[in-house]
Amino acid sequence: MEGQDTYSIFRAFADSWMLLAMFVFFIGVVVWAFRPGSNAVHKDTANIPFRHEDKPAGDGDTPGAQ
Repeated sequence: MEGQDTYSIFRAFADSWMLLAMFVFFIGVVVWAFRPGSNAVHKDTANIPFRHEDKPAGDGDTPGAQ
């Protein structure tokens, strides 16, 4: 690689290994989002705006609050 400028080196790296790394990261995020058992978490998060329709939320009304 002697005689190549920095741009060419980084471009070759980005076109090969970085593309592969980004693809693997994307697949990992998709698998993590659709993993079994995450359905309850997603439903709970989706229903946040509808939790307290009749009154404002208090300190102890949040699930998991101590």
